[in-house]
Amino acid sequence: MKTKINYKTLYSDIINDLYPSKKSVCQEILNKNTLSILDILELNKLIFEDKHKRNIEVNQKFRSYSKKDILLILDYQKKHNLNNSQLANHFKLSRNTVAKWKKIFI
Repeated sequence: MKTKINYKTLYSDIINDLYPSKKSVCQEILNKNTLSILDILELNKLIFEDKHKRNIEVNQKFRSYSKKDILLILDYQKKHNLNNSQLANHFKLSRNTVAKWKKIFI
């Protein structure tokens, strides 16, 4: 049985324990009922800043996206009028991954 991670609790604990100075910056996102993949990526950026940039390549291979997350990313592409390469660069994905998602979901 696959358990779902409670990102809201996880990030709240990280902020409270390790980065209390960033609580006010992240509070708006943490006040949402549910966190989307876009919210989680934004929290990573806000909390970890430089460490986030250095760990992108290492962490990328461990990311997984639900259908809902993929549709949010593809919707982001449409809203911001991005091509596949631009979207891939923005979310640190492969262009092939974006093309595959579009083939499957659009």
